[in-house]
Amino acid sequence: QVQLVESGGGSVQPGESLRLTCAASGFPAKYYALGWFRQVPGKEREAVSCINSKDEITYYDDSLEGRVTMSRDNDKNAIYLQMNNLKSDDTAVYYCARGAAACPARALRTTMPAIFFSWGQGAQVTVSS
Repeated sequence: QVQLVESGGGSVQPGESLRLTCAASGFPAKYYALGWFRQVPGKEREAVSCINSKDEITYYDDSLEGRVTMSRDNDKNAIYLQMNNLKSDDTAVYYCARGAAACPARALRTTMPAIFFSWGQGAQVTVSS
């Protein structure tokens, strides 16, 4: 059974860091594109980053530029999202999901929630002073 489970969310103050983990099971994650998404209540789910089957990473959210790093550990069948210098606007539920083998181009960012599948349950990240 394909399953993705996010962890590592929490409440932090502005400027602090968090590392999200997405543990995959039921399939070999290294052969698929895996993406991080986030969603604020009342808004569309948006793509943050994606790693493809060649371990090439695409970042989609310019507001996070220089503050997030995505990685994958094939031995642990997991992906990670390191987020630094967090801001209040980063408050959201963060999800991971599985796609095909390739990550969409940045221009196709808005289509990504519809073409990714096998979503995790989400991890709440709250940034507040």
